[in-house]
Amino acid sequence: MDVKDIAPANDTLLKSVLKALSALDCFSTRERKLTATEIARRTGMPRGTAHRVVTTLREAGLLEQERDKFRLGIKLFELGNVFLANMDLQREAKSFVEALTELTGEVVHLCVFDGRQTTVVRRAEPTRERTNRIMVLEASPAYCTSTGKAALAFQPRGVVSRVIAFGLRAFTARTIVEPALLLRELEAIRHRGYAIDDEEYSLGIRCVGAPIRNVSGQVFASISVSGPSRRMTRARIASNARLVVQYADGISAQLGYRPQRAAGRRRATPPEPPGA
Repeated sequence: MDVKDIAPANDTLLKSVLKALSALDCFSTRERKLTATEIARRTGMPRGTAHRVVTTLREAGLLEQERDKFRLGIKLFELGNVFLANMDLQREAKSFVEALTELTGEVVHLCVFDGRQTTVVRRAEPTRERTNRIMVLEASPAYCTSTGKAALAFQPRGVVSRVIAFGLRAFTARTIVEPALLLRELEAIRHRGYAIDDEEYSLGIRCVGAPIRNVSGQVFASISVSGPSRRMTRARIASNARLVVQYADGISAQLGYRPQRAAGRRRATPPEPPGA
Protein backbone atom coordinates (compact mmCIF):
# COMPACT_ATOMS: atom_id res chain seq x y z
CA MET A 1 0.00 0.00 0.00
CA ASP A 2 1.28 3.46 -0.92
CA VAL A 3 1.45 6.07 1.83
CA LYS A 4 -0.68 8.34 -0.37
CA ASP A 5 -3.52 5.81 -0.14
CA ILE A 6 -3.67 6.08 3.64
CA ALA A 7 -6.47 8.28 4.95
CA PRO A 8 -5.40 11.87 5.72
CA ALA A 9 -6.62 11.34 9.31
CA ASN A 10 -3.59 9.13 9.84
CA ASP A 11 -1.06 11.72 8.62
CA THR A 12 -0.29 12.86 12.16
CA LEU A 13 0.35 9.29 13.28
CA LEU A 14 2.63 8.63 10.30
CA LYS A 15 4.64 11.76 11.01
CA SER A 16 4.98 10.78 14.66
CA VAL A 17 6.29 7.34 13.70
CA LEU A 18 8.84 8.87 11.33
CA LYS A 19 10.00 11.28 14.03
CA ALA A 20 10.41 8.40 16.47
CA LEU A 21 12.45 6.43 13.95
CA SER A 22 14.68 9.43 13.19
CA ALA A 23 15.31 9.86 16.92
CA LEU A 24 16.32 6.21 17.33
CA ASP A 25 18.59 6.48 14.29
CA CYS A 26 20.69 9.10 16.09
CA PHE A 27 22.26 6.46 18.35
CA SER A 28 25.30 4.38 17.43
CA THR A 29 28.02 2.30 19.09
CA ARG A 30 30.13 5.45 19.30
CA GLU A 31 27.31 7.69 20.53
CA ARG A 32 25.44 5.62 23.06
CA LYS A 33 23.91 8.43 25.12
CA LEU A 34 22.29 11.64 23.84
CA THR A 35 20.25 14.44 25.35
CA ALA A 36 16.90 15.50 23.92
CA THR A 37 18.59 18.71 22.72
CA GLU A 38 21.25 16.74 20.84
CA ILE A 39 18.55 14.58 19.24
CA ALA A 40 16.63 17.71 18.25
CA ARG A 41 19.71 19.17 16.60
CA ARG A 42 20.51 15.97 14.68
CA THR A 43 16.96 15.37 13.47
CA GLY A 44 15.98 19.00 12.84
CA MET A 45 12.98 18.69 15.17
CA PRO A 46 12.00 21.57 17.48
CA ARG A 47 13.37 21.02 20.98
CA GLY A 48 9.91 20.58 22.51
CA THR A 49 8.91 18.05 19.86
CA ALA A 50 12.11 16.06 20.37
CA HIS A 51 11.49 15.99 24.12
CA ARG A 52 7.96 14.63 23.63
CA VAL A 53 9.22 12.01 21.17
CA VAL A 54 11.98 10.69 23.45
CA THR A 55 9.63 10.70 26.44
CA THR A 56 7.16 8.55 24.50
CA LEU A 57 9.94 6.22 23.39
CA ARG A 58 11.11 5.92 26.99
CA GLU A 59 7.63 5.00 28.17
CA ALA A 60 7.46 2.33 25.45
CA GLY A 61 10.76 0.83 26.61
CA LEU A 62 12.56 1.78 23.39
CA LEU A 63 14.74 4.31 25.23
CA GLU A 64 16.10 4.43 28.76
CA GLN A 65 16.87 7.64 30.65
CA GLU A 66 19.87 8.36 32.82
CA ARG A 67 19.65 11.87 34.24
CA ASP A 68 19.35 14.20 31.21
CA LYS A 69 20.58 11.63 28.68
CA PHE A 70 18.84 8.82 26.81
CA ARG A 71 20.12 5.52 25.48
CA LEU A 72 18.56 2.66 23.53
CA GLY A 73 16.24 0.50 25.64
CA ILE A 74 16.10 -3.23 26.28
CA LYS A 75 12.92 -3.51 24.22
CA LEU A 76 14.96 -2.92 21.06
CA PHE A 77 17.24 -5.81 22.04
CA GLU A 78 14.21 -8.06 22.43
CA LEU A 79 12.89 -7.00 19.02
CA GLY A 80 16.33 -7.51 17.52
CA ASN A 81 16.45 -11.08 18.77
CA VAL A 82 13.03 -11.74 17.22
CA PHE A 83 14.31 -10.29 13.95
CA LEU A 84 17.42 -12.49 14.03
CA ALA A 85 15.42 -15.60 14.79
CA ASN A 86 13.25 -14.98 11.75
CA MET A 87 16.06 -13.95 9.41
CA ASP A 88 16.85 -16.27 6.48
CA LEU A 89 20.46 -15.06 6.44
CA GLN A 90 21.00 -16.21 10.02
CA ARG A 91 19.71 -19.71 9.34
CA GLU A 92 21.39 -20.25 5.99
CA ALA A 93 24.77 -18.71 6.91
CA LYS A 94 25.25 -20.29 10.35
CA SER A 95 27.19 -23.35 9.20
CA PHE A 96 29.29 -21.26 6.79
CA VAL A 97 30.30 -18.83 9.55
CA GLU A 98 31.29 -21.63 11.90
CA ALA A 99 33.23 -23.54 9.23
CA LEU A 100 35.09 -20.41 8.07
CA THR A 101 36.10 -19.63 11.66
CA GLU A 102 37.47 -23.13 12.21
CA LEU A 103 39.21 -23.13 8.82
CA THR A 104 40.97 -19.76 9.22
CA GLY A 105 41.41 -19.73 12.98
CA GLU A 106 40.28 -16.10 12.99
CA VAL A 107 37.22 -14.13 14.05
CA VAL A 108 34.40 -14.16 11.49
CA HIS A 109 31.67 -11.51 11.26
CA LEU A 110 28.39 -11.81 9.39
CA CYS A 111 26.82 -8.39 8.78
CA VAL A 112 23.80 -6.79 7.13
CA PHE A 113 23.91 -3.42 5.35
CA ASP A 114 21.23 -0.81 6.05
CA GLY A 115 22.25 1.83 3.53
CA ARG A 116 24.68 3.66 5.81
CA GLN A 117 26.35 1.17 8.10
CA THR A 118 26.72 -2.56 8.66
CA THR A 119 25.39 -4.41 11.68
CA VAL A 120 26.95 -7.61 13.00
CA VAL A 121 24.28 -10.31 13.26
CA ARG A 122 26.62 -13.21 13.96
CA ARG A 123 30.17 -13.36 15.26
CA ALA A 124 32.24 -16.54 15.66
CA GLU A 125 35.51 -16.54 17.56
CA PRO A 126 37.82 -19.57 17.76
CA THR A 127 39.18 -20.81 21.08
CA ARG A 128 41.44 -23.70 21.96
CA GLU A 129 38.60 -25.95 23.03
CA ARG A 130 35.91 -25.00 20.55
CA THR A 131 34.42 -22.19 18.56
CA ASN A 132 32.54 -19.56 20.51
CA ARG A 133 29.40 -18.63 18.59
CA ILE A 134 28.28 -15.21 19.71
CA MET A 135 25.22 -13.33 18.46
CA VAL A 136 25.50 -9.56 18.82
CA LEU A 137 24.00 -6.46 17.29
CA GLU A 138 26.79 -3.97 16.73
CA ALA A 139 26.86 -1.35 13.97
CA SER A 140 29.90 0.21 12.31
CA PRO A 141 30.41 2.68 9.43
CA ALA A 142 30.32 1.23 5.92
CA TYR A 143 33.22 3.25 4.53
CA CYS A 144 36.01 2.01 6.81
CA THR A 145 35.32 -1.68 7.55
CA SER A 146 35.80 -4.65 5.25
CA THR A 147 32.18 -5.80 5.64
CA GLY A 148 30.95 -2.26 5.05
CA LYS A 149 33.07 -1.57 1.98
CA ALA A 150 32.29 -5.01 0.54
CA ALA A 151 28.58 -4.10 0.64
CA LEU A 152 28.94 -0.41 -0.24
CA ALA A 153 30.98 -1.11 -3.38
CA PHE A 154 28.00 -2.84 -5.02
CA GLN A 155 25.33 -0.28 -4.13
CA PRO A 156 23.72 2.27 -6.50
CA ARG A 157 25.56 5.57 -6.85
CA GLY A 158 22.92 7.36 -4.79
CA VAL A 159 23.58 5.15 -1.76
CA VAL A 160 27.32 5.78 -1.96
CA SER A 161 26.71 9.53 -2.28
CA ARG A 162 24.54 9.52 0.85
CA VAL A 163 27.22 7.71 2.85
CA ILE A 164 29.80 10.29 1.74
CA ALA A 165 27.42 13.18 2.47
CA PHE A 166 26.87 11.87 6.00
CA GLY A 167 30.58 12.40 6.62
CA LEU A 168 33.78 10.35 6.47
CA ARG A 169 35.10 10.50 10.01
CA ALA A 170 38.66 9.36 10.69
CA PHE A 171 38.77 6.54 13.25
CA THR A 172 42.52 5.99 12.73
CA ALA A 173 45.25 7.63 10.69
CA ARG A 174 44.56 5.03 7.98
CA THR A 175 40.84 5.76 7.56
CA ILE A 176 39.91 6.91 4.05
CA VAL A 177 38.29 10.32 4.49
CA GLU A 178 38.66 11.77 0.98
CA PRO A 179 35.58 11.02 -1.20
CA ALA A 180 37.65 10.62 -4.37
CA LEU A 181 39.93 8.07 -2.68
CA LEU A 182 36.93 6.16 -1.32
CA LEU A 183 35.34 5.99 -4.78
CA ARG A 184 38.59 4.59 -6.18
CA GLU A 185 38.74 2.05 -3.37
CA LEU A 186 35.16 0.92 -4.07
CA GLU A 187 35.99 0.52 -7.76
CA ALA A 188 38.96 -1.69 -6.85
CA ILE A 189 36.72 -3.77 -4.60
CA ARG A 190 34.23 -4.33 -7.42
CA HIS A 191 37.07 -5.45 -9.65
CA ARG A 192 38.66 -7.96 -7.25
CA GLY A 193 35.49 -9.06 -5.45
CA TYR A 194 36.54 -8.42 -1.85
CA ALA A 195 37.38 -5.54 0.52
CA ILE A 196 40.25 -5.00 2.95
CA ASP A 197 40.18 -3.02 6.18
CA ASP A 198 43.85 -2.13 6.70
CA GLU A 199 43.60 -0.83 10.28
CA GLU A 200 41.09 1.77 9.07
CA TYR A 201 38.53 1.26 11.83
CA SER A 202 40.72 -0.08 14.63
CA LEU A 203 44.51 0.06 14.90
CA GLY A 204 46.16 -3.35 15.04
CA ILE A 205 43.29 -5.14 13.27
CA ARG A 206 43.10 -6.11 9.59
CA CYS A 207 40.04 -7.66 7.97
CA VAL A 208 38.99 -9.00 4.61
CA GLY A 209 35.31 -9.14 3.60
CA ALA A 210 33.16 -10.18 0.65
CA PRO A 211 29.59 -9.36 -0.44
CA ILE A 212 26.54 -11.58 0.00
CA ARG A 213 23.64 -11.34 -2.47
CA ASN A 214 19.96 -12.15 -2.06
CA VAL A 215 17.85 -14.07 -4.55
CA SER A 216 17.45 -10.98 -6.77
CA GLY A 217 21.20 -10.35 -6.85
CA GLN A 218 21.24 -7.34 -4.53
CA VAL A 219 24.15 -7.07 -2.10
CA PHE A 220 22.53 -6.73 1.32
CA ALA A 221 25.06 -8.42 3.59
CA SER A 222 28.71 -9.41 3.87
CA ILE A 223 31.07 -11.73 5.70
CA SER A 224 34.61 -11.09 6.91
CA VAL A 225 37.65 -12.62 8.56
CA SER A 226 39.49 -10.43 11.09
CA GLY A 227 42.77 -10.78 12.92
CA PRO A 228 45.72 -8.92 14.46
CA SER A 229 47.74 -7.00 11.87
CA ARG A 230 50.93 -8.83 12.93
CA ARG A 231 49.29 -12.08 11.82
CA MET A 232 47.22 -10.77 8.93
CA THR A 233 50.11 -10.27 6.52
CA ARG A 234 49.62 -9.63 2.79
CA ALA A 235 50.02 -13.34 2.08
CA ARG A 236 47.53 -14.25 4.84
CA ILE A 237 45.04 -11.66 3.57
CA ALA A 238 45.32 -13.07 0.04
CA SER A 239 44.66 -16.63 1.18
CA ASN A 240 41.82 -15.57 3.47
CA ALA A 241 40.32 -13.45 0.69
CA ARG A 242 39.91 -16.52 -1.51
CA LEU A 243 38.12 -18.34 1.30
CA VAL A 244 35.91 -15.38 2.23
CA VAL A 245 34.79 -14.90 -1.37
CA GLN A 246 34.11 -18.62 -1.73
CA TYR A 247 32.02 -18.77 1.43
CA ALA A 248 30.19 -15.52 0.62
CA ASP A 249 29.28 -17.03 -2.75
CA GLY A 250 28.14 -20.18 -0.97
CA ILE A 251 25.84 -18.22 1.33
CA SER A 252 24.45 -16.29 -1.64
CA ALA A 253 23.71 -19.59 -3.39
CA GLN A 254 21.94 -20.89 -0.29
CA LEU A 255 19.77 -17.77 -0.34
CA GLY A 256 18.75 -18.51 -3.92
CA TYR A 257 21.13 -16.29 -5.88
CA ARG A 258 22.00 -17.74 -9.30
CA PRO A 259 24.43 -15.51 -11.21
CA GLN A 260 24.11 -15.30 -14.97
CA ARG A 261 27.07 -16.74 -16.82
CA ALA A 262 28.87 -13.89 -18.56
CA ALA A 263 31.54 -14.26 -21.25
CA GLY A 264 35.03 -13.93 -19.85
CA ARG A 265 33.86 -13.84 -16.24
CA ARG A 266 35.45 -16.33 -13.88
CA ARG A 267 32.99 -17.90 -11.46
CA ALA A 268 34.10 -19.38 -8.17
CA THR A 269 32.27 -22.60 -7.38
CA PRO A 270 30.32 -22.10 -4.12
CA PRO A 271 31.10 -24.73 -1.51
CA GLU A 272 28.45 -27.11 -0.29
CA PRO A 273 26.94 -26.13 3.07
CA PRO A 274 29.44 -27.36 5.69
CA GLY A 275 28.29 -30.60 7.20
CA ALA A 276 25.99 -31.40 4.26
